Amino acid sequence: MATTQLRSPASTIEATYRNLSTAELYEHAIRNAEGIVSAHGSLVVRTGKHTGRSPQDKFVVRERSSAGKVWWGPVNQPISEEHYDRLRARLMKYIADRPIYSQDLYIGAHPDHRRSLRVTTETAWASIFARNLFRVPPTDDLAGFAPNFRIIDIPSFKADPDTEGTRSATAILVHLKRMEIIIVGTEYAGEIKKSAFTVMNYLLPDEGALPMHSSVNVGRDDDPALFFGLSGTGKTTLSADPERSLIGDDEHGWGPDGLFNFEGGCYAKTIHLSPMYEPDIFATTRRFGTILENVDLDAVTRELDLDSDRYTENTRGAYPLEFIGNADPTGMTTHPKNVVFLTADAFGILPPISRLTREQAQYHFISGYTAKLAGTEIGVTEPRATFSAGFGAPFLPRHPGEYASMLAERLEEHDVPVWLVNTGWTGGPYGTGERMRIDHTRTMVRAALSGALDDVEYEDDPIFGVAVPTTVPGVPSDVLRPRSTWADPAAYDEKARELAHMFAENFEDYADGVSEEVRAAGPRVETVTDRPKGIKRDEAPTD
Repeated sequence: MATTQLRSPASTIEATYRNLSTAELYEHAIRNAEGIVSAHGSLVVRTGKHTGRSPQDKFVVRERSSAGKVWWGPVNQPISEEHYDRLRARLMKYIADRPIYSQDLYIGAHPDHRRSLRVTTETAWASIFARNLFRVPPTDDLAGFAPNFRIIDIPSFKADPDTEGTRSATAILVHLKRMEIIIVGTEYAGEIKKSAFTVMNYLLPDEGALPMHSSVNVGRDDDPALFFGLSGTGKTTLSADPERSLIGDDEHGWGPDGLFNFEGGCYAKTIHLSPMYEPDIFATTRRFGTILENVDLDAVTRELDLDSDRYTENTRGAYPLEFIGNADPTGMTTHPKNVVFLTADAFGILPPISRLTREQAQYHFISGYTAKLAGTEIGVTEPRATFSAGFGAPFLPRHPGEYASMLAERLEEHDVPVWLVNTGWTGGPYGTGERMRIDHTRTMVRAALSGALDDVEYEDDPIFGVAVPTTVPGVPSDVLRPRSTWADPAAYDEKARELAHMFAENFEDYADGVSEEVRAAGPRVETVTDRPKGIKRDEAPTD
C-alpha cells in the first residue's frame, strides 16, 4: 500500500506514491480517469495534441562541466542555467500540493554501465510506462535506493517562453551536470524513454561503451547481429526472427565484453499490427500491463482497432520485454558477428545488399539515410531524403563523429563485417517501382549472417562505391543490381547522381569531426553545388 509523505523543501521532490505495482497503478489510473481498460486488459490512454516527440522543444542546459562535450546546434539547443532554475522553481511550487508518482528503476543490463534513475510522473499510467520500459530492480535493491539521475514528467505544467527561454509551453530540459531531466507540456511518454537514452548517450563514451540506437538478436550458433535503422526501414521486422533470440529492440551499448540492452521493455508501433506477420507484438496489445497510446477502441465493447489512425499514425504499445516469447531476460550477449545498416530507399537507387569498408561504415553511420514517403505527412508530395546521424540524431549529445569513431574501433578490433541493406524500392522510385520483396530481404540478411556471402564475388557500385555481391543464393541476380531493374538506365543514372549529391551535402555538417579517409568514403561526386531539383530533403530530425 502507498503511504502519503510530506513534501521536502522546494529543491527536492518526495512522491506521494512511490514504487507502486502495475496493478495498483491501474487502479489509480482508472480512478483518475487517465485511461480505459480494453476488452483484453491493456490500458488505453490518450496523449492529447502531442502524439509524437517534440524535438524542437528539447534543450540542453549550457553549463561549464558539460559544455565542451556537447555538440551544440539544432539537435542540442542550449538553454541557460538561469532559465532552467526559474522554470524548475516554479514547477516545484506547482507540484507541492499535487499527488505524484515515482518509480526507482535501472537503465542498462550490464552492471558496469548500469544507471539508477528515479522517474517522477504526474499520472499513474506514465508510471506504468516507466516500469515497462526500464528495468525493475529486485525488491532488496529498493531499500536505500540512490538515483544517479532523475526524470520529472509533469504534462499539465506549461513553460513560459517569455521568461524561461523555451520555444513554447512544451519543454524537455536536460541538465547534464545535475543529471536531471524536466518534461512539461506534453503527455507523450516517448519523451521519458528518449530523454533517458540521451543521458546514456552522453555518459557511456567516457566508460568505453558505445551507446547505439539499434536492435540485437542472437542465433543458435551464438552469433549476435546488430541492426541499425530509422523508422520504416524494417528494423523490428528483421530483428524479430523466430529462429533467433531477441536481446532488445531499440537501445543498446557495446562495451569491452559485448552487447547489452539498456531497457527492460519495448515501445512498438501498433498501427496495422498483424497476428499473422507480427504475432508476438500483436499479442502484447492484449496483455494486462501493456500501455497503448492513442489506439482506437470501441466505446462499448472495448475491442481494439489497430488499423485505425483516428488519433495518429504513431500509435504505440509499451510493454515489458518478458511479454515477447523469445526474448533473452539477461539483456546481454557477446560481441556482434555482423552489423547491419537498414535503409528504405524510396528512390530505388541503393543496392539491396552491399558490404562496406571500415571508412564507408563510419560514413553511412554518420549519414543515417532513409527516405520519407509521399503522403506520410501533410505537404510531402514526393519522396524526401532523410538523414539522421548515428541512426538517431535527436538523442546524440556529442558530435556524431565521436560515436562513429568508437564504432570503427570496435568493428576493427572484432573484425565485424558491416552490411548496408536497402529494404526500399526496386525497378524505379516510389510510384514507379515496387517495394523490395521481404522474402528476398530476409534471404539476403540470413545469407550475410550465416557467412554465405563471405567468398562470393563483389562489384563496386560506380557511384556509391559499396561492394555488391554478384550472387546471393535464392535471390535473382538482376535484383542485386538496381540499375538493371529500371526500364530506363539513363533515368537511374540521373537519379543516382542526385541522391549522391544529397549525401555529400548532408555530410558537410559533419566533415570537420571525421578523418579525411571517412570524408572520402562517400558517393563519388566531384563537388557539392546547388541542391538537386529531383529529390527533396527532409530537414526535420528523425528517429
